[in-house]
Amino acid sequence: MILEHEEYVEQSFFFESFLERLETGLSTQEILAGVQGELLSTTRLPMAIDFLLTDMKLTGGLASAMGRIKHYFTPFQTFVVAETERDGGRFDFRIALRILLQEAKYREKCPAVQGCFFYQFETVCRNRLGYDPGLAAISEDPIYNDDWRDWIAILRRQIGWVDLADMIFVRSPLYEKKPEEESLPTLFGEREGRIAKATRQRDPVYLFAALSRHLGYPSVPRQKRVTGEENIIPLLQRRIEHLESRTALLEEEHRGGINLNRFIGPPSEQ
Repeated sequence: MILEHEEYVEQSFFFESFLERLETGLSTQEILAGVQGELLSTTRLPMAIDFLLTDMKLTGGLASAMGRIKHYFTPFQTFVVAETERDGGRFDFRIALRILLQEAKYREKCPAVQGCFFYQFETVCRNRLGYDPGLAAISEDPIYNDDWRDWIAILRRQIGWVDLADMIFVRSPLYEKKPEEESLPTLFGEREGRIAKATRQRDPVYLFAALSRHLGYPSVPRQKRVTGEENIIPLLQRRIEHLESRTALLEEEHRGGINLNRFIGPPSEQ
C-alpha cells in the first residue's frame, strides 16, 4: 500500500533524527522512544515505532519487526536494515539510515516510478547488497504494478548477462519492435531511452549518473572505505545492543519465566 504524503514527511524526520542522535551515542531503544513522542499522532508512524520497540526487546534488532508490518515499511526498507544486522556483514547502519532518509524525501515529492526503481537498484549495486535478494525486495514495493514486477523478475534472471542499458532501451518508445517480436509493455519514457542508448556498453556508473541528473532522484549514499577501527566501532555498538536484549531475556527466564504481558499487553476486560 502506498502511504499518504504526510507519512513520508514524518518518515524523513524519523530517519534524520535517528541518524543525528545515533552520532551522540544514544542506544537504538532510547532514540526510538524519544522520537516517537515528537511525531504527528495523526500518522501511523508512532504506532509502527511502538511495534519496533516491543519487538526489539525480543530480537535486539529492527528488521524483524519491519518485515512483519509490510503495510507500513516496504520490503526494500526492511532489506536495507536487515543487511546491517546480518551476521558477518559490514554494511553500516548509518549508511542504511541515509539511504532510507533520501528515499523518503524523494517520495514526498510524488516521484516517478522510474526514479524510485533506479534509486533502489543503484543502492543495491553501489553498496554490493546482492542483486537477487535486492531485486526481490524491490519488486514487492507497492509502487510497482504487475508489468514492472514482471520486468524486475526478468532483470533478476538476466543481470550480468545482458547490458542494463539495453534492457531499459527495449522497454522505451525509442525501440522499434520487429513484426515477429512479442509486444511488451513500455515502462520507460523517451528520455530514459535516449540515456540508455547513449550509455550502452559503458560502465553502469555513467548510466546511473545521467539518470539521476535527468530524473531528479537523489544521489545514493555509499559505504566509505575506512580504517578497521572506524568501521568496527558502530558494528560493535549494534551487536552489544543485541546481546544486552538477549541477556536480559535469559536473566528473566532464569528468575522464573518471561513475563509476556509487557509484550502483548494485559488481557482486555470482558
